[in-house]
Amino acid sequence: MKIAFGCDPNAEAFKTALMTYVAELGHEVTDLGSEDPIYANVAFACAKAVVAGEYDRGVLLCGTGIGVSIAANKVKGAYAACVHDVYQAQRAQLSNRANIITMGSQVIGIELAKCIVKEYLSVSYDPECRSKDKNQRIRDFELTEM
Repeated sequence: MKIAFGCDPNAEAFKTALMTYVAELGHEVTDLGSEDPIYANVAFACAKAVVAGEYDRGVLLCGTGIGVSIAANKVKGAYAACVHDVYQAQRAQLSNRANIITMGSQVIGIELAKCIVKEYLSVSYDPECRSKDKNQRIRDFELTEM
């Protein structure tokens, strides 16, 4: 898979370690940056690139994971889930079809982050799962209300 990474300047080392790990798992990784102190800018860029199909999924990082999640979710077609455990990472894809995950470099350690991203990348959404109607409602709302 092609994976886009981005973060704020505070999460640079965290992002670099995760990118190295994901590349070792056999994925193609791209760094969309970390220099801009306005983390929303890299979140928008990552979300747009994922939605456009340039990347299969995205990983965004900031101190808590919350800010980049909110920003990425402003891009139509982006579904960013802020995750901080392996079960959330799994369900982000299996139940919610999240095309981006976000994490907080100041709230979880790098070894847990590696487990989280590995799990997220190891599963795929099943369009016939029990959450399909819930997912469709979200997408329908986005198309009609926004």
